[in-house]
Amino acid sequence: QVQLVESGGGLVQAGGSLRLSCAASGLSLHSYAMAWFRQAPGKEREFVASITWQSGGRTSYSESVKGRATMSRDFDKRTTTLEMNSLKPEDTAVYLCAAVDTYSDYLRNDYHHWGQGTQVFVSS
Repeated sequence: QVQLVESGGGLVQAGGSLRLSCAASGLSLHSYAMAWFRQAPGKEREFVASITWQSGGRTSYSESVKGRATMSRDFDKRTTTLEMNSLKPEDTAVYLCAAVDTYSDYLRNDYHHWGQGTQVFVSS
């Protein structure tokens, strides 16, 4: 059974930075990638960033965070981290860690494993 546990959310001032972590257990050794999504109140869930376990940790970022976010992973510890700076009030959301097992699902952004999420609130 796959379990994803996020940590690191909280209250941050605009212009500040945050570091979110996700600890994964139960993942297949062939699990393809991890990602962060976010969901703000009244809005649809939004892709933030992803990283592959292999291929040198290939990353992808949404336009809304590109240049402000860095996602990394520790293959041995099965953890991923999202660091964001220059935070804006519009970054306020619940941030969710997700995992995808196959390349084809990765291409479709079709993640099957989800954490409970961690709240990030950016004050102006």
